[in-house]
Amino acid sequence: MLNALDVIQTGNTALEARFADKLRINPRLSRQLVSFQANKTKPVYRWFKYKEGFSESLVHYLLNTLGIDHGTILDPFAGTGTTLFTASECGLESVGIELLPVGCEIIEVRQQNKGRESELRAVLNRWQTEQPWQGQDGSWTYPHLRITGGAFPDETQTALERFMAATEAEAPTAARLLRFAALCVLEEISFTRKDGQYLRWDFRSTRRQGAKPFNKGRILTFDEAIAAKLNEISNDLQPHHGMMSLFPVMEQHGGVKVVQGSCLDVLPTLENASFDGLITSPPYANRYDYTRTYALELAMLGVDETELRRLRQTMVSCTVENKDKRGLEQIFSPELFSQAVAAFEGQRELQSILAYLEHQRVTKALNNPGIPRMVRNYFFELSLVIFECARLLKPGAPFVMVNDNVRYSGATIPVDLILSDFAEQAGFDVEVIWVLPTGKGNSSQQMGAHGREELRKCIYIWRRKI
Repeated sequence: MLNALDVIQTGNTALEARFADKLRINPRLSRQLVSFQANKTKPVYRWFKYKEGFSESLVHYLLNTLGIDHGTILDPFAGTGTTLFTASECGLESVGIELLPVGCEIIEVRQQNKGRESELRAVLNRWQTEQPWQGQDGSWTYPHLRITGGAFPDETQTALERFMAATEAEAPTAARLLRFAALCVLEEISFTRKDGQYLRWDFRSTRRQGAKPFNKGRILTFDEAIAAKLNEISNDLQPHHGMMSLFPVMEQHGGVKVVQGSCLDVLPTLENASFDGLITSPPYANRYDYTRTYALELAMLGVDETELRRLRQTMVSCTVENKDKRGLEQIFSPELFSQAVAAFEGQRELQSILAYLEHQRVTKALNNPGIPRMVRNYFFELSLVIFECARLLKPGAPFVMVNDNVRYSGATIPVDLILSDFAEQAGFDVEVIWVLPTGKGNSSQQMGAHGREELRKCIYIWRRKI
């Protein structure tokens, strides 16, 4: 008699057989190209380390390969705007939806002051030379959250607060860019390091350490970090070696629009068949809590405890702290909602996985009881997104998604195939599922209990039926 994991594996194998002619290894897609790594040396993108994004080079590759050369591109999980700005440089209009204020701030700073590079560069150079924050009376206090308290050495926080106070003497546009420079160095000057599900704290902080104390290495002083960042931004604002400036002004560039909020709320407000393509990467079903990893930045942008909890519960379910979202049936049209529900509930392989995870929860075999709820809601919410985007895309328009498969309690979850099944039911043709030549390994805990298994990292290309 087959056990539960055997049943899941049998179902996954059948699903792979169904999509066998669509799964293709693409040797062009290195992990570096697909991930943020390819942006690390590029102007603008290197200012703020946003590891969850994909690369500008990947978006160029997708636009060229798929022949997207006109119209408007949508990204419902815009992040820091890589899709939007790359599409704009290619002459396309772009619309993004982003929930977290961090991503929206980065996008808006890039957009502001088009054609004012010289003016901004002069301000940055003056601040590098004069350092007006030195000796500044403190009239700005870092608005810590509970999870960020004690993040900086005392002298570092004092210098940061003086810097922020000094920006108030500048014109609003220059002051915003200076404050953004400070936002970009918070991790470098803190006792913390972003670690997916949480902030990891250095042993020199006042936070209680785990079984294995973490040593971050040398922590930069504020003056060291901000001097380097101001210099970097100033250099990047000056076009050289054929690189584009921060604020594109060429007439052929398309417009960039970002809407702050959840795509679950915003997508239903957009017009039918109004987009010529979609390129996105949603949060993965990997338990990462972006409200924790970007807590320092969120706090500096004025997010308080109440707003932090709201953001955490509003984002697409990807962390064990996400609760069931209420009232979704009131946001989407009744017909679309019922179609998405039917696709979700009728996906046999997914339902088998969910039943297994729920049994693991009941028997206390999971390391966190919130995993089944997270996985269930993740797929349900993405089913709604996929069906809504089918309404928004023009006939023949491509839908591109970057995502990873995951594994919990020994059960591999073929995210690529389950979502592709939803897509077919929503009115898409699955054109190809590009598989990266190198996958990712499962966690050490998973390997110890269930053995090593390489999980697919994929880019899905779906096309709206004509």
